[in-house]
Amino acid sequence: MDGSGFALLADCVEDARAPESGFCRQPVAVLDRGAKSWVLRRSPLPEVRPTDGISADLKVLGPGRALIEEGGATPQTRRTWFTRDGGRTWRQGDARTSGTAPVIPAGAVLTTDCAEPAGPPTEDECARERLVVIDPGDGRRRALAQGPPLGARPRPAEVAEPDGSWWVSGTDPLSGRAAVAVSRDQGRSWSLSRLPSPTTEPGWYTSVAVGPDAVYAAEKGELKGGNPVKNPMRALHRSLDGGRTWQRMWTTGPVVEPRTLQGLPVPGPAGRVLIAAEDREFESVDGGRSFRPSGEGTSFIRRTPIGMLRSGSACSYAISADGAHWQKFALACEGERL
Repeated sequence: MDGSGFALLADCVEDARAPESGFCRQPVAVLDRGAKSWVLRRSPLPEVRPTDGISADLKVLGPGRALIEEGGATPQTRRTWFTRDGGRTWRQGDARTSGTAPVIPAGAVLTTDCAEPAGPPTEDECARERLVVIDPGDGRRRALAQGPPLGARPRPAEVAEPDGSWWVSGTDPLSGRAAVAVSRDQGRSWSLSRLPSPTTEPGWYTSVAVGPDAVYAAEKGELKGGNPVKNPMRALHRSLDGGRTWQRMWTTGPVVEPRTLQGLPVPGPAGRVLIAAEDREFESVDGGRSFRPSGEGTSFIRRTPIGMLRSGSACSYAISADGAHWQKFALACEGERL
């Protein structure tokens, strides 16, 4: 990547005495290629009331390219805007899937949509989901021609890992147990492996991250015993052979932390792995067998094309390319206005 970037912000003006009179603008922060600082540019999103909430999302599709999706009840009612010139101009579209993609192109984002509606409205109106590619060439959604056999609810990582692999979690079709699949040929074919889950009960999904010497899979799902938590992590698994086989390194209990995970596990060199829990971060130096507080507070960690992004409190962020060293930066701090 060329070091450029995007961030969708919210700038709200509110009056506590008359909250209905307030409004929020949603500008885009852009770091152009070779630029030393971020600039604010207007997005195509309309102003909204603070009481309505912010429901738009931004997906980066490569240098100078991004897609904004406006919230809506169905794909037919959700509007999208695509830029290929760093947010200077935007082209309007919609969130419907049309056509098929034989591979996942460089810079694409992988997501899902409903492949098979359940029929009459029910508690779950989608019987089966499919993998969908958001194309960096035009920002349109296309169904991936070949997806892994991972049950009705595949959960893909949005972007590829540093080694070019794409990961999807779901359930093993034979046993119903938690499983993951990986593609190393841009989605043309997939290899599936079952995780040594501590339970046979259905979970939520699994977050996978590839490190310099191991792959980690954090299994999410409800925990038994202890205080209820928002983002429960059942277990942490490690693979030393690229995801062919797995060993369960950490089984979450009712008390001992970490019991939660916000985002992805962060693998580092020589058995290091970081877990961003709800109230603080925990680190391990033995592949996830034991953890201790890292000294950092709560955060959310996601994969980006240039490394792991740590979103902290207020306007505090950090990026890491190796899972061990973090470069901190600030964005959208108090007082900045469009």
